[in-house]
Amino acid sequence: MAPEVHHLFHRSIADHSFSADKQTLAVARENNVELYQRSGTKFMLQDELKGHDKTVTGVDIAPKTGRIVTCSQDRNAYVWEPSPSGWKPILVLLRINRAATFVRWSPSEKKFAVGSGARVIAVCYFEEENDWWVSKHLKKPIRSTITTVAWHPNSVLLAAGSTDAHARVFSSFIKGVDERPESSVWGERLPFNTVCGEYLNNSAGWVHGCAFSPSGNALAFTAHDSSMTVVYPGGPDQPPNAVISISTQLLPFLSLIWNGETEIIAAGYDCEAYRLRGSETGWQIVGSMESKGRPGLGDLREESALNMFRQMDLKGKTKDDTQLKTVHQNTISTLRAYSEDNGKVQKFSTSGVDGRVVVWST
Repeated sequence: MAPEVHHLFHRSIADHSFSADKQTLAVARENNVELYQRSGTKFMLQDELKGHDKTVTGVDIAPKTGRIVTCSQDRNAYVWEPSPSGWKPILVLLRINRAATFVRWSPSEKKFAVGSGARVIAVCYFEEENDWWVSKHLKKPIRSTITTVAWHPNSVLLAAGSTDAHARVFSSFIKGVDERPESSVWGERLPFNTVCGEYLNNSAGWVHGCAFSPSGNALAFTAHDSSMTVVYPGGPDQPPNAVISISTQLLPFLSLIWNGETEIIAAGYDCEAYRLRGSETGWQIVGSMESKGRPGLGDLREESALNMFRQMDLKGKTKDDTQLKTVHQNTISTLRAYSEDNGKVQKFSTSGVDGRVVVWST
């Protein structure tokens, strides 16, 4: 099935999120978040969330409540509530002294996590008596900027990747907010800031994206050395059953999602999404999601640089030189599940530096 391509503008999209009914699309564009409404097959700009005074780095719409959380390089996060007079921002007390880099709601929607350049993750929850969102900080043993966070299905465990080359799993249990989680392969009694796992990839590359499998019993993360690592924990205080690192010949992946327990879809600087399949015994890249197989790419790589320049000189520069043979014309920065059923993804969406949001069928 052909992907559904929405070319919104000629600017970079840092993050995007669809509402539960898929009628609203929130897109981070520079200092604002633009809200698009579906009209037939297109998305039309309907509203803007203005409140940040620096680049917005993250946006997430909570599926059940419809609240939107945004975070920005201005060190702030806002929770936007729908009201009769429009969207009302509520300030979040993040207490960070560097840019906020990434934000996601927990599956329970009682909390959200904000990564930052201040070497902390702010886990935010609502305080009824003061009518505002406050945060508790996950600090140790983070030594650098947090680039990504991902929630476990139980809303207590939180995975995070950072530029100190580690992917870590923390407990973000907050008394009075969370129900006590059942014991899992990651641990049993889990007070706040318990480190349930700390993982490096083979060559200590920055971690760009991470995600738990649908069961929560495996963690995958991608890094700047073009690798993907999948961790299968062995149980509380036990070494992992398997840590599988797949090195690829592609450019680094920036974002990934699981499709069931045995498939991962990842995308990044190569401007297209790839499928990886595997299990505890091993993982491998299966191929690109774009079926047309990038005609001409193989020949191009084999051509010598000299020959290429000679051709350009003879033929003159053709208009098509800058046109990639992929749907996205630049880096894909965000990949998100669009519709899923029991952990299996039927459709997913991508957005990137080319100002496009694309919905793909798996």
